[in-house]
Order: sequence, then C-alpha cells, then structure tokens
Amino acid sequence: MREIDESEFRSLVQEDEERNPSNFSNIADQYLIPQSKTNTHWTLVIIYTLFVLLGQSSATLLGRLYYSKGGNCILLESLQETIGFPILIPFALYFSPKYDLSNNRNLSNQPSALRLVTIYISLGLIQSAASVLYAVGLLNLPVSTFSLISTTQLAFNALFSFFLNAQKLTPLILNSLVLLTMSAALLVLSSDSTNPEKGSKRNQLIGFSCTLIASALYSLMLSITQLSFQKILKRENFNVVLNMIIYQSLVATFVLLLSLFVRGEWNNLRTEMENFEMGNESYVIVLVLTTLAWQVCSIGAVGLIFEVSSLFANVIGTVSLPVVPILAAIFFDEKMDGPKVISIFLAAWGFASYIYQQYLDNYKTRKASELVNEVAEASLVENFSNEKIIL
Repeated sequence: MREIDESEFRSLVQEDEERNPSNFSNIADQYLIPQSKTNTHWTLVIIYTLFVLLGQSSATLLGRLYYSKGGNCILLESLQETIGFPILIPFALYFSPKYDLSNNRNLSNQPSALRLVTIYISLGLIQSAASVLYAVGLLNLPVSTFSLISTTQLAFNALFSFFLNAQKLTPLILNSLVLLTMSAALLVLSSDSTNPEKGSKRNQLIGFSCTLIASALYSLMLSITQLSFQKILKRENFNVVLNMIIYQSLVATFVLLLSLFVRGEWNNLRTEMENFEMGNESYVIVLVLTTLAWQVCSIGAVGLIFEVSSLFANVIGTVSLPVVPILAAIFFDEKMDGPKVISIFLAAWGFASYIYQQYLDNYKTRKASELVNEVAEASLVENFSNEKIIL
C-alpha cells in the first residue's frame, strides 16, 4: 500500500470534494480526524482526573479540619461545595462559542430555555440535598470511614447508568461494584468504626445513613448530567461543562443560603469563628480553601462525564480512597486498624478491576479505529488510482 503524506492527501480531498462530495470526503474525515481527537480527548481526561483527585481529597480533609477545630454548622459546610461557582463565570464567558445569528442551523440546535431551566433546577436541588447529607455524614463519622462508605456511590451510579445511560455492565464491572460494596460494608459491621469524638452508635448510624443516601443522590445527579449532555445539550465544548456547573450550583447555593437564614444559623457564625481553635483568620482560610477545592473537583467530575461517562467519573473519585484514610491517620490521628486496611485493599482491587475493563474497551476501540483507517486509506488509494486510469 502506497504511503500518502498529509499535503498530498489534503489536495486529493479538495479535488474529490469538487467531483464527488458525498463519497470521498467522508473517507477523508475518517482518515484525518481520529488521531488528533484521541490525543486531545485523553489529555483532557488526565487533567479532569487530576482535578477530581486533588479537589475531592483536599475538600474532605478540610471539612474534617473544620469540624475538629470547633466548626459545627452543617449548612455552612454544605455551602462550601456550591458557593464558589462565581469564580468560573469569567472562564465561561471566555470559552463561550460565537454563533452566527443568520445561521438557522445554529439556532435550531439550541435546546429550549424551559428544558435548560428544568435541568439546572433539578440538578441543583439534588446537589443541595446531597451536600447537606454529606456534611451530616462527615460530622458524625471519622473522615476515613466517611470516605470509604462514600464509595457505595459507585454501585448506585452503575445502577442508574444501566437504566438512564445504557451502560453495559460487564463481569469485570460487576466484580468491581461487589468489591467496593464489601469494602464499605466491612466498615459498618466493624465495632471500631465509631467516631472517637462522638462515640455513640446512634451518631454512627446517622452518619452512615446520611452518607449512603447522599451517595445515591450524587450518583443520580451524575447520571442525569450525562443524560443531559447526550440527549439535550448535544454540544461539544468546555463552555457546556462550565455552564452546567455554574447554573446548578447557583440553584443549590440559593437553596442552602435560604435554609441557613430561615433556620437562623447565620447568626451563630460570628461566634463560631471567634471560638475556632485555630483563630479567626484560619477559620476564613479553611472555608475559602474548601470552597476552591470543591470547585476544582466539580470541574473534574463534570468534565469526565462529558468526555467519558458518569460511571467513569465516579470510579476516578474512588482513586482517592486509599489516600484519604492514610492522610487522616497522619493529620487527625485516626486509628488505621485491620478492618480499614482490608477495606482499602478491597476498594483498590475493585478500582483495578474497573480500570482493566476500561483498558479492554479502549483496546477494542483502538483496533476498530485502526481497521477503519486502513480501509479508508485503501479506498483512498483505489479511488486515486481509478481517477488516474480514467484520465
């Protein structure tokens, strides 16, 4: 098969567009686009993955620091997850695509305002509820136990993805879900999993129940987000990702702020800041850093949904699982006992199982893409030869 350089190939595409635009240019598109698109895709996946790992682990540890040093406002802790969205607005404006108003095709591709409002309000309400429940769970559980129980969101996400996103559940993925569920269940059954500060079984049960429900809500939110990208938004740019975060966070922030004022907890924040063990300035710094960490995590999570799937975004979130308990043992003197070590091992095994399935899927996709490109190149050479013969 004769090698064709890019300049010659592009000239052939231009010639064929003039002669037969419905045939040859389709082959050209298949031949030229995949490699650059794949490189960009995986670069973004790596960036978003780092955002999730850095943001989630940092936000969880900072949340525990807030509680351990005297903070006790659950709604304020919940707000840290959503209230930082204004810092994303300049980036959303910068990456905003420019549409030609005279092009009816651009206008027809836009979803209606009612559908967009419905999506953002629904996701914002779910996010606000999940944030409060997560904050209650973190208050009543050690940070390592909280982190490990949160991995159940992967099982919930697989269930929602199966029904809402047509996610294929292979044996390796099912094995991953079983291992992660066992990892969380082992902590719950262990008598050593109680909060050393609160110490009661009742607080442990409350923390476990709230974290479990929050995991289910968070997973539902991810699956609905993916469904919205696929069925409604149908646009491929970073501005879509930012808008999704901004508008749903706006709704969630409004709900949480309203709750904070209605319940009267706003009046206690000054006293809480003055009594914070690390001082007033440290109190503000902890809140600001937590807010920034959650925004970084949100960009990574929604970006992974956009680039891959909601289930993949959830799996990446579990990568921080072995990190958080270890850091908690270092910074908060939490006991790293046998059940926690086994739980970490099971969770890491489950994650490896899922990643291996991703490797197999990517391998099959790459082979199929290579086959398509070979066929396209063969068709290119054949058409080029036929044109020479005819001439």
